[in-house]
Amino acid sequence: MGQSITSGDLVKQLGGELIGDSNILINSVASLESANQNSVSFFNNPKYLGLLKNTKAALVILDRDSLTSHAGASIVTDNPYLYFAKVSRLFNPRKALKKEIHKSAIIHPNASLGKDIYIGPHVVIEENASLDDGVEIHAGSIIEANSSIGASSVIHSNVVLKENTVIGKNCILYSGCIIGSEGFGYAKDDTKWLAIPQMGRVVLGDHVDIGSNSTIDRGALDDTIISHGVKIDNLVQIGHNCIIGENTIIAGCVGIAGSAKIGKNCAIGGAAMILGHLSIVDDVTISPGSMITSSIKTSGTYTALMPFQDHDAWLKTAAKIRRLK
Repeated sequence: MGQSITSGDLVKQLGGELIGDSNILINSVASLESANQNSVSFFNNPKYLGLLKNTKAALVILDRDSLTSHAGASIVTDNPYLYFAKVSRLFNPRKALKKEIHKSAIIHPNASLGKDIYIGPHVVIEENASLDDGVEIHAGSIIEANSSIGASSVIHSNVVLKENTVIGKNCILYSGCIIGSEGFGYAKDDTKWLAIPQMGRVVLGDHVDIGSNSTIDRGALDDTIISHGVKIDNLVQIGHNCIIGENTIIAGCVGIAGSAKIGKNCAIGGAAMILGHLSIVDDVTISPGSMITSSIKTSGTYTALMPFQDHDAWLKTAAKIRRLK
C-alpha cells in the first residue's frame, strides 16, 4: 500500500491497548483469511473464530473477551470494526486531486464557483448553479440550474443533480446516482394517467453519502429531505416528499415510497420495502427483505419475512399461516 507503520505507533496514533510486540511492521489491512505477516486484521464475530485461530495476520484488532482465542499480537478495543475502519483509512488515504477545471467542461457564465475546486472532463454546470470551496465534480456529471453544492463535497462521475437540488457540506455522491428527478405522481383521468408537476426539491444535509445508481425524487409540493449524516447504499429508491432522519443508514436495493418519514439513527436492511405515508420513529432496525406496511411507533428491531424453502414446502407453510388466528 506504499506505507508502513509499527504496531506501537499505530496504537499511539489511534488508541487502543497493544498486547505484544510494539515493533511489528504493518503495511496492509486484510481479512483474517487472506492476511500475511505484515497485515492487520480484525475479529468481531464469533462465527469466524476458526479463522481467528488460524490467521497469519501480524496483528489482530479485537475486544477483550476475544483475547483468549488469539495467541498473537493484538490491539484491544471496545469496537474492533470501527477501529479497523480507522486503520483502513490510514492506509488508504484519498488521492489528492489537482484543483483545475477541464477544458471540455461546459459552465454557464452565471454559475458561481468557489475556490480550490475540481471540475472534470465533460461536466455540465447550468445557470445559477453554485459550487462552494473545495467541491469536486468528476467526469460526465450534470449540475442543473439553481442547484447548490456545499463545501468539500465530492460528486463522482455521471451523477445528475436535477434543477434546484441542494447538497450540503462534505457529502459524497457516487457514480450514476440521480438526485431530484420527478416524483412518481399521477392522477387518473378516465382511462389515462395525468402527470402531476413535482415542484419541490431534494435537500441533502451535511456528511451525506449516496451510493451508485441510487435515486431520490424531488417533492411534489414540499421538499424531500435527507438529513445530516445519512448513509445510503447502491440501488436505493427514495420517493417524493420522504424525510430521512439524521444518521440513518440504508442498505442496497431498499425502496421507500413517497411521503414516508424515517426517524434518526435507524438502520434499514437490504431489499427492505417501506410503503408510502408511513412514519418510523428513531432507533428502529428493519431486517433485510422486510415489507413494512404500517407505521412503527416504538424503537426496536422489526422483521417481516420467513426463511426460504422448497416451493411446495413454502405453499404448505403459507397455508398454515393463513389458518392462524
